[in-house]
Amino acid sequence: MTAHDEPGAAARPRTGGPRRRRVRGGAPLPLLLPAVAGLAFLVLPLLALLLRAPWRGMPGLLTSTEVWQALQLSLVCATAATAVSLVVGVPLAWLLARVEFPGRALVRALVTLPLVLPPVVGGVALLMALGRNGVVGQWLDSWFGITLPFTTPGVILAEAFVATPFLVISVEGTLRAADPRYEEAAQTLGASRFTAFRRVTLPLIAPGIAAGAVLAWARALGEFGATITFAGNFPGRTQTMPLAVYLALQNDPESAIALSLVLLAVSVAVLAGLRDRWMTAS
Repeated sequence: MTAHDEPGAAARPRTGGPRRRRVRGGAPLPLLLPAVAGLAFLVLPLLALLLRAPWRGMPGLLTSTEVWQALQLSLVCATAATAVSLVVGVPLAWLLARVEFPGRALVRALVTLPLVLPPVVGGVALLMALGRNGVVGQWLDSWFGITLPFTTPGVILAEAFVATPFLVISVEGTLRAADPRYEEAAQTLGASRFTAFRRVTLPLIAPGIAAGAVLAWARALGEFGATITFAGNFPGRTQTMPLAVYLALQNDPESAIALSLVLLAVSVAVLAGLRDRWMTAS
């Protein structure tokens, strides 16, 4: 009796994983035309940006004092906002993925709310909470003399507010995909739950944390609405690159295009870095 004749042989899973099957033949016209139109709709504005870019004057535009200040402030604030997102986002993702508690679905919905909330509304909410007369801000001002709106720390908080959900979603998904039995085995060997997380789980989910941090950094770098509402638009203090693009578009369109290309390059770099994780290889 051969291996193919053995009972249950057909039910055995094949090793090596399933193979992808490609649909043969050309794309049907009712699908091809909308697909081409969608591609043109998404790509045409980017091509127009590249075609209208002042390439010869680009070095001078990007090395001007105003542009350099906005670029430097954007990089510093986006990095600091990502650090804030990591400090609060990773424990929050672990809580949502590993701990059963009443109202967990509601907490998850509140965490992801900034993803769909208009950024300007987020800025107004931050003002109501952390402004000088806000729910918490009034006590920060009277007790510690801390004023957050229209300051560089205010930019960081606004960017962290809109960027943290990206990190939480990425890390929570990675935690749910990781096998919790490794943590349980470490605890049976005497490790505390925090030690098991730090020594076992954290190295396992490091790629997910890195991917979430990159997404959060890119989102913080491109934030506009919450920043201008909560922190204002003061050159050298709160004027980030998106705000500088908005201001330059009214007075110096070439500088606006140059700054837009910098943000475009960052976005492309982020997508290229996350391609192996978020896109299916061909």
